[in-house]
Amino acid sequence: MNTKSRKVAIVTGAAQGLGLAIADKLLTDDMNVVFIDNNDAQLNELRKSKILKDVTEDRFMLLNIDVSDVEAIQQGVEKTMGAWGRIDVLVNNAGVRKETALEDVTADEWNAILSINLGGTFFFSQAVLEIMKKQKQGRIINMSSFGGQAGPLTSGAHYCASKAGQLALTKVFARSLSDYGITVNAVSPAAIETPEMEKMDPDKLENMKTGIPVKRFGKAEEVADMVSYLASDSASYVTGATLDINGGLLMR
Repeated sequence: MNTKSRKVAIVTGAAQGLGLAIADKLLTDDMNVVFIDNNDAQLNELRKSKILKDVTEDRFMLLNIDVSDVEAIQQGVEKTMGAWGRIDVLVNNAGVRKETALEDVTADEWNAILSINLGGTFFFSQAVLEIMKKQKQGRIINMSSFGGQAGPLTSGAHYCASKAGQLALTKVFARSLSDYGITVNAVSPAAIETPEMEKMDPDKLENMKTGIPVKRFGKAEEVADMVSYLASDSASYVTGATLDINGGLLMR
């Protein structure tokens, strides 16, 4: 397939963890993929990794972008359009998680978490709107969290608030864009094996596992498969939804 005729996906926070698994899956789905992260070292490692080893350079782009920087977001969108002339899928995955106790959250920490997790979701989605509208199709997928629905397992109030905000934005964008063939959905994972788990207290993790009905942690690839479905033509009748992937921790 000519690289210009492939669908194009942007994945934020794509240098490790869930974002990397999602970007890898969309590459496997034969999309061109923009890997966005603000960690140069991880992006450089990614360039040399087995994930990109057999992928031609005209099928991917690695961009260092801080998603709390609206101007940088716009520049990333412009680079993507300059390379491929289209944007079909946006996965808002970039985020920061902290476990700060309620009484210790400062105004600076609150604003930093909200500007990345929630502001990044809003302004990146805003930046691709006119492109997707002109195309008469598009997929926006917001990576929320169990914490945004049921409160913290291990995360702070600011993180949970930002993830709940993503769920509200999902519905606002979905209703506003449905006439243009654009779907907007959220994925809400919990207890997924990623590098972020390595930062957590092992005792807390073990207690968490015993409370999961399926008695195991999820895999990043399982989340990526769910995102792949939402990004596909098969999901054209799904919009404004939150898809849970949590082993039964939250049942609705």
